[in-house]
Amino acid sequence: MKKFTILLIGYVLFCTQPFAHAEVTLPNIFGDNMVLQRDMPIPIWGWAAVGEEVTVSLQDTDYTVQTTADAKGNWQTKLPAMSAGGPYILHVAASNMLELTNVMFGEVWICSGQSNMEWPVRASKDSEAEIAAADYPLIRLFNIPHKASGLLVPDVEAEWHPTTPETIPNFSAVAYAFGRKLYNTLDVPIGLINTSWGGTRIEPWTPPVGFDSVPALESISNDIQDIHAKYREELPERMAQIEAWIAATREALETGEVITPMPDNRHPLTHYARPTGLYNGMVHPLVPFAMRGAIWYQGESNLRDGMLYHEKMKALINGWRAVWNQGDFPFYFVQLAPFTYGGGASPYFLPEIWEAQTATLALPNTGMAVTTDIGNLRDIHPRNKQEVGRRLALWALAKTYGREDITYSGPLYKSMAVDRNTIRLNFNSIGSGLISRDDEPLTWFEIAGEDKNFVKADATIEGDTIVVSSDAVAQPVAARFGWHQTAEPNLVNKEGLPASPFRTHPW
Repeated sequence: MKKFTILLIGYVLFCTQPFAHAEVTLPNIFGDNMVLQRDMPIPIWGWAAVGEEVTVSLQDTDYTVQTTADAKGNWQTKLPAMSAGGPYILHVAASNMLELTNVMFGEVWICSGQSNMEWPVRASKDSEAEIAAADYPLIRLFNIPHKASGLLVPDVEAEWHPTTPETIPNFSAVAYAFGRKLYNTLDVPIGLINTSWGGTRIEPWTPPVGFDSVPALESISNDIQDIHAKYREELPERMAQIEAWIAATREALETGEVITPMPDNRHPLTHYARPTGLYNGMVHPLVPFAMRGAIWYQGESNLRDGMLYHEKMKALINGWRAVWNQGDFPFYFVQLAPFTYGGGASPYFLPEIWEAQTATLALPNTGMAVTTDIGNLRDIHPRNKQEVGRRLALWALAKTYGREDITYSGPLYKSMAVDRNTIRLNFNSIGSGLISRDDEPLTWFEIAGEDKNFVKADATIEGDTIVVSSDAVAQPVAARFGWHQTAEPNLVNKEGLPASPFRTHPW
């Protein structure tokens, strides 16, 4: 107990007082076995004694850079861009020397979201075979533990590992499938950074600058500012309480008296469900680590948001792009799978989230993997994560890596035209053509007249369009497709990628 209390005092002192670094140190994102982003200047940062000169060098190259720790002991520099390859040894030297071994240059991706991104290989489809075959020494894994914080956190407790049967079971199955497809196609090292947490909303993953960028979320932005301001006002009193507790605890250690509980000094935004809390604890420590892009699988916990979820996705994407300062880097996401939500949820809440996710494709350099054909209506965690990862990788290979021969999306609604008692629907991303994936008549098409009463419609493929009609609607004005939480429609392109649900009128 005495040893624990001494350690606790040290922790509190560390959290509440300026920390002087006697030796040069690095955040854990830099370590043995890491992958650094190829073809891009590489920010490297850490801590050292104030005013100390820090030298960073890449062994067996001419690349050596120097910088000086500032008045708070922070330092940052950049290595020049490198092509894919390795292994290298990275040295960081000041009064001491750090040596990082087995460093590769390749493609780095951040993988984030809630439980369907976090879902591990060991609990996914064909897990035994997947684990046994996981011999990819050039696919490197960095798995970040759960941590919520009301204030920015400088580091995470994680380390890089090559992919082996021992390291893969608890890693994200979607991220692994995505990275494996990239590796097998690009033949370069792949770095996968998994920062995800089941059951979380999108707001905690978003930095303040993201909320600030979206007028529709002004209330969230204002709340964050108010909470931070109030915390700063109360900080002197909080610190006084902590210092008094430290003094009392030291005295108790000497006299053997009972040690009182430490005062609660947590920031009001510390809870994992509060805006910015997971960004602070699980994303900010990675910034500005050079990477190619991000993949995202989340939305179940925001089920009732409707089109507001689109605004929140804009905030997330804008925010991450702002803090990384790498321009509009690729951001690819998964459209949720069909599922029978209970608890009083409307069967149309999920289609409205699908609509919000589809609308997010209007942001530059984004992409969406549709999963209406690989879900499980009785399980919110469909086990076929391999196909989810593969579909995300198709977007990356086509749009990020320029593989023009790859079809990366299923049909996306483009426009409609009324022709007497029918509606003709036009699509983008039809690939080699439109088909029914099971050779059965097309399903989940509906039309409505001016009364807005939707009925089941017959749907026929005519060239690159779909013609829908119903004997019950003589003068149709609107159509919708897959507009129900249990919809598993069969319209795909010839490459097997499913069409995204849509409605022509936002009734």
